[in-house]
Amino acid sequence: MSAAAVSKKAPETQPTNQPKESYRPMAPSGRFFSMNPFAMMREFAGEMDRIFHGDSSATDVQAWLPAMDVQQCGGNLVVSAELPGLKKEDVKVEVSDDSVTIQGERKQEHKEDHDGYHRWERNYGRFYRTIHLPEGAKTDQVKAELKDGVLKVSIPVPEAPKKSREVPVAG
Repeated sequence: MSAAAVSKKAPETQPTNQPKESYRPMAPSGRFFSMNPFAMMREFAGEMDRIFHGDSSATDVQAWLPAMDVQQCGGNLVVSAELPGLKKEDVKVEVSDDSVTIQGERKQEHKEDHDGYHRWERNYGRFYRTIHLPEGAKTDQVKAELKDGVLKVSIPVPEAPKKSREVPVAG
């Protein structure tokens, strides 16, 4: 037999119990399984940038997360929330024995008619935030005030004993 005759011989196949198609897990979008991991991370980072930097084409549902600060000063726990454009009727503050909840809804509409075009922008968003209170908070003395777009909720709390100690530095 010549070498050419040997190479034309059909390869022997051994029976296996493996399916002929490879297994591919199902996901909301199968294209991620065929992507290079670095390309997938770049696309994910791009989507996150669009969501958090306000590109409304990135998602149909837009969450509104107002900036909030929580600090303890003068025997009070003070929660400040930036709520520009909201009225006191748009904000709800609820207090329980161990938490304070601030929630509200923003509804802004802007209409413009100029030289043959009509523009109408609508911006809606709900927010909900619960802040846990330290033990001993006097929830019956809570005060809330909305002034110049800033909500301040003040809750009297007991002064926490300072638990600090000096730690020796090893050399």
